[in-house]
Amino acid sequence: MAGSPRRTLVTTALALLAAVAPMTPSVAAAPRAPAAADAPADLDLSTSRAQWVDRDTVAWDVRGDSATQELVYAHDGQLTVKNGALVGEGRRIRLAPAEGGLTDAQRKKYPHLKGYAAFTVDPRDRDRVRHALTGQLVATRSSADGTLLTATGVQTQGVLDDLYSATATKAALGPQFRGGRPTLALWAPTAQSVSLELDGKRVAMRRDDTSGVWSVAGARSWTGKQYRYVVKVWAPSVQKVVTNKVTDPYSTALTADSRRSIAVDLDDPKLAPKGWEQLRKPKATPLRDAQIQELHIRDFSVEDSTARHPGKYLAFTDTKSDGMKHLSKLAKAGTSYVHLLPAFDIGTIPERAADQATPDCDLRAPAPDSDQQQACVTRTAAKDAYNWGYDPLHYTVPEGSYASDPSGTRRTVEFRQMVQGLGDSGLRTVMDVVYNHTVASGQADKSVLDKIVPGYYQRLLADGTVATSTCCANTAPENAMMGKLVVDSLVTWAKEYKVDGFRFDLMGHHPKANILAVRKALDALTLKKDGVDGKNIVLYGEGWNFGEIADDARFVQATQKNMAGTGIATFSDRGRDAVRGGGPFDEDPGVQGFASGLFTDPNASKANGTPAEQKARLLHYQDLLKVALTGNLAAYTFTDSTGKRVKGSEVDYNGAPAGYAAAPGDALSYSDAHDNESLYDALAFKLPSDTTAAERSRMQVLAMATSTLAQGPSLSQAGSDLLRSKSLDRNSYDSGDWFNALHWDCRDGNGFGRGLPPAADNKDKWPYGKPLLTSATLTPGCAEIDGTSAAYQDLVKLRATEPAFSLATSGQVQSRLSYPLSGTSAETPGVITMELGNLVVVFNATPDAQKQRVADLANTAYALHPVQAKGADPVVKSASYERSSGTFSVPARSVAVFERG
Repeated sequence: MAGSPRRTLVTTALALLAAVAPMTPSVAAAPRAPAAADAPADLDLSTSRAQWVDRDTVAWDVRGDSATQELVYAHDGQLTVKNGALVGEGRRIRLAPAEGGLTDAQRKKYPHLKGYAAFTVDPRDRDRVRHALTGQLVATRSSADGTLLTATGVQTQGVLDDLYSATATKAALGPQFRGGRPTLALWAPTAQSVSLELDGKRVAMRRDDTSGVWSVAGARSWTGKQYRYVVKVWAPSVQKVVTNKVTDPYSTALTADSRRSIAVDLDDPKLAPKGWEQLRKPKATPLRDAQIQELHIRDFSVEDSTARHPGKYLAFTDTKSDGMKHLSKLAKAGTSYVHLLPAFDIGTIPERAADQATPDCDLRAPAPDSDQQQACVTRTAAKDAYNWGYDPLHYTVPEGSYASDPSGTRRTVEFRQMVQGLGDSGLRTVMDVVYNHTVASGQADKSVLDKIVPGYYQRLLADGTVATSTCCANTAPENAMMGKLVVDSLVTWAKEYKVDGFRFDLMGHHPKANILAVRKALDALTLKKDGVDGKNIVLYGEGWNFGEIADDARFVQATQKNMAGTGIATFSDRGRDAVRGGGPFDEDPGVQGFASGLFTDPNASKANGTPAEQKARLLHYQDLLKVALTGNLAAYTFTDSTGKRVKGSEVDYNGAPAGYAAAPGDALSYSDAHDNESLYDALAFKLPSDTTAAERSRMQVLAMATSTLAQGPSLSQAGSDLLRSKSLDRNSYDSGDWFNALHWDCRDGNGFGRGLPPAADNKDKWPYGKPLLTSATLTPGCAEIDGTSAAYQDLVKLRATEPAFSLATSGQVQSRLSYPLSGTSAETPGVITMELGNLVVVFNATPDAQKQRVADLANTAYALHPVQAKGADPVVKSASYERSSGTFSVPARSVAVFERG
């Protein structure tokens, strides 16, 4: 992520006023300060350690004693503490200890609060709850003699949901049009006032007390007008009441750089490109069969000299460009989806070309191993036109920098044209979506949600600070209205932009229930009613388990193990690490794996261990890959490399089960993606330095084959079939076009040797990378680049046309897929032999030709599959089969598929 503003909390010593009259605001005389013998007072109103979980209950991590607990609220937010006493006017809400603490239902809803004490709102004060939530809130504990023991702010997410969500979740928010007349609606239950700023004029808005929604109906003339909301609200991050002018979180159109929302009806025919209503998509591919190309919009065309719209949405309408020709070839081979890196409104890219910085040096002049290129790129990175885009500003508006005009609705029209262009090429569109965090929070310039309902949309830690485990300000989709925003936004993309699938960034930071709600909402879309068949929309995401919500600490997460059986896939790192070797964060990037020469073609890295250790690890990697090839099925049983009969769930992956899926399609296989080094760069670090360019090409194909030929969906980073390199950059999110651009013409190279990668994320690897960047063996030519792509396309065609690679159930995989040589004396380190229905697939990752004798298949006719026998790879054509003995002969560094005759 680009450097997003982080919330800064101002710490102030505060204390509470005692003996405030129950019904009357007042300034009370200061109670005595705590005596020296007392426990130290915790008097810090800049924290929010108490949590108001529903209208009747406050949870607080304090121990039961004789103290008196109260909530004090002040509409003007002027409560402060001086000398251990509250100064300012406030009203109180009395609290009584709840016998037995939180109820079972409350503990289930808030498992991270299960050890907290519970306090019940006094029935006499319950009529004050809604008003109290519109100002400063302080939770206090005082001793019997009035000594203030504790004072802290209050988190209010739970009580807001309890009071308002039943009605608010059904509300239509943002701009809604009927008969050409717009209504604008904003959920802001804690706001003291909300008005609409339309064309510079203030328009009053009406508050619905049941839902907390403020709305205003407008005239037809409002269509196309710029607007913002003016929200007066207590902001804990700055400890005062503020008046924020803020864009609409449900915006459907924006001015350049997101300074104003625009009242736009997405159903307006003027926004529909020609043929939009009659758009016919390629036939839907079930998720378990999906072959996906992951692609960044700017990377795709910015250096393609044949593109008429470089770096823009419209580049996908340039049917004669090299990039579109290549995508069309992949589609004809069997690729079904293009997965676009984030294309919603991005917070870190200047949208006007005139405001975008460019490197001010000749990047082609320095040596391939120089540090000058990265230094030059880094100087302008914060203000250039490049970012991966994992820094959302507005979730439901296309990014403006990819449009020919970032101000207004051109981005809407051109995004739709992009979807059309991909569809015309035989490809369906997946969007990468990032609802787990925002680019900013609090009162920062690019904060939106937190300026409207402070402390609600962001996930807060125990002290009230915003969690940042995702790298930026985490959101809280476990809260009803953030969950609603996720669902509403995705339904809009599906209906209004005809997006065919969604990939969730850090999906494990969402509740499983939220992702299932998305699935339910999409399933309800029909061709007749909505123009799309929502049941054909595919969903997958990163099911990683970490951070403040790890191990279901706050809710049942949408993680790998929890999403099994839902039909929503999670990325599987098991096969990725086994095929590449080691992990993404190894100190020494030379740790080898199955497709990078471990044991069979060792490099000079001492991190790989002794030959015996390498062999043992390689055989374990082969077991991980055997599980991965089944679709990471938990229940699949096979003989592992030690000769033991095991389930997929019993194979160890760094202390976790290798197999976690319930059915093919639960796990998505990949050998590289935008994160971490590209596959070519990983192999550059890991293969022996004298490995030739032709051999590197073959290992690239072999590595890609382990995911392409696995059960379930497979994803490949765009350009990996062309040996794509980012000059060893492991985190190119802000590394500009120089390190990221795709090169469709082999004469332009593959991106390797463009200098040392940016220091911020790569400097510790420079000593390993510098000698590689000048190596002739690491500079592929057209023969290697084009040959790799052609061989990969053959594999995709095999995958798409052979039903055996598309098994629907765990039982079918168990009965039709086996590893006949696994765990026997005939198992060869560096070779996996898989029998799959009427096919036998041999993955030979070794530098030597290998024979694999399967005695049970003797006298059964097999031949190299026609796709490969007539295909582009001349080496694999030499693969052969001896019927009398059941022996398959496969050339070095090759994957060969044999078909029973």
